[in-house]
Amino acid sequence: FQAEDGIRDCLLSRGLGDVYKRQTPYQAEIAQGRMEALINYQTMVTDLTGMEISNASLLDEGTAASEAMTMFFRVRKGSKKNAFKFFVSNKIFPQTIELLKTRSEPLGIELVIDDLDKFNFGDSYFGAIFQYPDNDGNIVDLSSYLEKARNKSIFTCVASDLMSLVLLKSPGEMGADAVVGNSQRFGVPMGYGGPHAAFYATKEEFKRHIPGRIIGVSVDSAGNNAYRMALQTREQHIKRDRATSNICTAQVLLSVMAGMYAVYHGKDGLKKIATKIATLTQLLENGISSLDFNQENENFFDTLKIKVTSEAVSYTHLRAHETRGNLVCRLLLE
Repeated sequence: FQAEDGIRDCLLSRGLGDVYKRQTPYQAEIAQGRMEALINYQTMVTDLTGMEISNASLLDEGTAASEAMTMFFRVRKGSKKNAFKFFVSNKIFPQTIELLKTRSEPLGIELVIDDLDKFNFGDSYFGAIFQYPDNDGNIVDLSSYLEKARNKSIFTCVASDLMSLVLLKSPGEMGADAVVGNSQRFGVPMGYGGPHAAFYATKEEFKRHIPGRIIGVSVDSAGNNAYRMALQTREQHIKRDRATSNICTAQVLLSVMAGMYAVYHGKDGLKKIATKIATLTQLLENGISSLDFNQENENFFDTLKIKVTSEAVSYTHLRAHETRGNLVCRLLLE
């Protein structure tokens, strides 16, 4: 973020030219607007996820999920001190599962990847993570699973989609301890697959363990609102071996964009966008069903799971190319 000539000259005259770098976009004296934008982002995330506190973005969804796992691992207490198993729903996005595998191995965490209905909620588990809507696009009310986990002192994380949460029951309402995901759908270009700024929301009780940084509001010497870095648990140069995370200023520009997108459209605008997405998906499902294809998702927001033959896939791809149609699909050939 290059300062304009006039601003840079002013900073240099005050001896501040050396502190305004890419790595320090939260220098309190010169970044009030940026920190206010990040508070908007944090507020947006807490409202949609139903949680109490949010950080100001992480690298990507997989990283956020692995940070939730390691946070749960650090805060284990009592009998759970000897629990090393972490349940992972097999409906989690595959890239997230791969990163969980990478992060769990050095800590000695045993991942159990299985169907949600096969989770036995045993005493050897300290945490679990679920996808909502899941990798197939199906929506399952997780309330009963989260309640059962809570009764067994098992921490839970829900990986979710912000746009779907505009209409769906929030994970916070269902009882999740943390909610993660990415904010690409809020006005951020696809960028050849990302990564896109991730969100990480959790309960107030975990605020000293949350990765990344949290922007807060103070009062300056003139009595005006002043934005500042309230918590930054990841500072390696301060905490070194005690740092809870090595996440630095991850994806700040993209999180600002997502927050501005929400401010621009407002609550009603976001509802219109999410409703349009759901409506168009329902129309597509109606058309597909009328052609006698089997659509397997009982409840969905924007993703359909259609059972088809390889021949049908080839024909559909050809027709889409001829009509300049844009398809986003994942093939699972059995």
